[in-house]
Amino acid sequence: MGSTLPRLILSSDQKILDSSSRLSPGQKKLALEFKGLSRLQADDKITRETTVNLEISFLACDPVQSNFKNYMTDQIDLFNLSEVKDTAPPADFNPDLIPTDAKVPIPAGTYPTLGPIADHCDRCHRCDLGTTRTHAVVGRGHSNADIMIVGEGPGQNEDETGIPFVGKAGQLLEKILESVKLSSQDDVYICNVVKCRPPNNRTPTTDEMDACKPYLMEQIRLINPKIILLTGATAVKGVTGDKRGITKIRGQWLEWDDRLCMPIFHPAYLLRNQSREKGSPKWLMWQDIQAVRAKLDEIRGN
Repeated sequence: MGSTLPRLILSSDQKILDSSSRLSPGQKKLALEFKGLSRLQADDKITRETTVNLEISFLACDPVQSNFKNYMTDQIDLFNLSEVKDTAPPADFNPDLIPTDAKVPIPAGTYPTLGPIADHCDRCHRCDLGTTRTHAVVGRGHSNADIMIVGEGPGQNEDETGIPFVGKAGQLLEKILESVKLSSQDDVYICNVVKCRPPNNRTPTTDEMDACKPYLMEQIRLINPKIILLTGATAVKGVTGDKRGITKIRGQWLEWDDRLCMPIFHPAYLLRNQSREKGSPKWLMWQDIQAVRAKLDEIRGN
C-alpha cells in the first residue's frame, strides 16, 4: 500500500484553500492527522490565526478488507474545529497591561504583526531591565524569514541603536551568513532572548528571560521560521530550557515545539578565538553554517 504526504490547508469555514493532490473517486480513503496550528508553509499567504494545518495521507486500500474505519474512529474530528484550541486571547484580555508587569500573560495570538510587539517592548517594564535601557532591541530582518537567529541580549551598540547584532559580533555574523549566500534582509530574522541590555553586559537572569520570553514566542509564531539558530548557551536555555553547555550541543539538530533548532557559537565567542585550525571554534562554525545551508536547501526543495 503506497502513500504520499501532500499538504492541505483548511480554513475556519472548512473550505479547502490549497491542496497538492487530487482524490481518486471511490478508490482512496483520506486519513487525517492533526499537526498543529503553526506549521504553515512560508508561501501560504493565509492568516495563520484562522487556519488549521493538516498533513494528509492518501491510503489506497479496500475499505472492506482494511481497518480504516477503526483508524478514523480513533482520530480527532478535524472538521469539527470547535475541538481545536483557539490561539486568540480571551475577549476580556487587556493587552495594554502587558508591558506593566511580568505577571500579565501574553497569550498566543495576542499580536497580529511584529509592529505591536516593538511598541510594547519600547515601554516595557516587565522586569528591571526596562529602567536602565536606552532602547529596546526587538529584531531586524525579513518578517517571513526561513531562518531565525536568537541571541542572548543587546550589548552597548545595540542598546544605543535599538538594532540587534550591529557591533563587531554582528558584522562577523553577517560575514558568516554571506559565506553560504544567506542574506539578513531576505533569508533571516535576528532577535534576542531579552530585548533590553543587562547592565555591564552580564548574562540575563532567569526572571528577566521569563519576563521577556512571551514576546519571543510571539515573534516565532508570526515569523514561523523553518530553522532557528540559537547563539550560545543562554539562547539555548532561554528558548528550549536545555541547560547543557554550548560546546556539548553546538552543531546538533534539536527539535523544539515542532521546529528544527541548531545551537551555534555566539559570534562574540568567535571574536575571542581567532584560530581557523581544524577543530577550532571558527572551523566548527563553518561546518555548522554549511549544515544549516544544506538543511534549508533540503526543506525548500521539498
